[in-house]
Amino acid sequence: MQQNANGTDIAVIGGGPAGMAAALEAAARGFDVTIVSPPDRRPDQRTTALMMPAIAWLEAHGVWQALQGSVAPLRTMRILDATGRLVRSPPATFRASEIDETAFGYNMPNTALNAALAQAVDAEPRIRRVIAKSEWVRIGDRSVTIGIEDAGPVEAQLAVAADGRKSSTRIAARIDTVEWSYPQTALVTCFSHQRPHGDASNEFHTVTGPFTTVPLPGNRCSLVWVETPHRARELAALDPAALSRIIEERMQSMLGKVEVDAPVQLWPLSGMVARRFAEDRVLLVGEAAHAFPPIGAQGLNLGLRDVADFGACLPAAGGDPGAPAILAAYDRTRRSDVLMRTGAVHALNHSLLSPWLPAQIARGVGLSMLSAFPPLRGLFMREGMAPGSGLSAAGRTLRERVGR
Repeated sequence: MQQNANGTDIAVIGGGPAGMAAALEAAARGFDVTIVSPPDRRPDQRTTALMMPAIAWLEAHGVWQALQGSVAPLRTMRILDATGRLVRSPPATFRASEIDETAFGYNMPNTALNAALAQAVDAEPRIRRVIAKSEWVRIGDRSVTIGIEDAGPVEAQLAVAADGRKSSTRIAARIDTVEWSYPQTALVTCFSHQRPHGDASNEFHTVTGPFTTVPLPGNRCSLVWVETPHRARELAALDPAALSRIIEERMQSMLGKVEVDAPVQLWPLSGMVARRFAEDRVLLVGEAAHAFPPIGAQGLNLGLRDVADFGACLPAAGGDPGAPAILAAYDRTRRSDVLMRTGAVHALNHSLLSPWLPAQIARGVGLSMLSAFPPLRGLFMREGMAPGSGLSAAGRTLRERVGR
């Protein structure tokens, strides 16, 4: 344990949801934590659909109760081909009840999620929050020192980098990344609508990317509309009434009259994955470790699995959470999940953009098989919620049948 006034067991650099979650996880494991993050400057109008394993994590750490009233269940997911191409995929509908779940997860505004996490962080006596910018990181053999704007440095045994895809903490640890960009921008907003959404998410696949509506409480949905950068800027410049009409037309009026009731934000799309997820007393979580387009509700769900695996490694730490064995175990544990999810999202997005006929046929065949074969659909749904759960369920079913 650290002894000086500015010492701590673990320093978390970054105060977004992944950073706050990492701090709560470490505190629950008995470590003293300091969060270093600058004040928020841009309100985040996005929403996040968290799958049930992530909801279970929120429940276990006292965050879920504060979100009641701000969340909507996600019971049905539809994929609809709106590409207009010669080869089109059939509609695919996934229901949580098919795999004996009441919901795949819940959708919530990022502002509500961040507020609930902040409330839990402020209530945890093992966590100290420093609202300031991290100016430099110096890594030693036995500790990491973080220089803080207008304050003294903080020394820790482990630095958790949660400072986003341009992470200065990751750079200080000399961890390289693989990065790529997409010719796409996501338009993000929320809208009210005339007809009930039925707790269903609708993902229209278009030649420029997904157009996805996700339920919110009442007759409201969040929207992530992936377009070309030029078209996204055109749409964002429209007045709310004109944009509402276009959204309703794109949805074929399936929810009746639409009215945009939130600010519009644009988010250029890109991807990134770190070559290592921990090194030299620095451990990466969230978008410091991986980032990809908002497709398939994987972003923060993957980040919270980072946090859960981080916590699972800590019991072996003894008195040193930054020990090489801990970092090696975390890197090894996270590698397959991150690389598989990143690859799957990239492949799906590429299949929408590609004019190559074989790619379109392959995508159509895949969705047709999911629609036609319930066991395959069940495996796909479970794997989408938690890696390995679909294969585990399939193995149990096979053993039961053999046992008969």
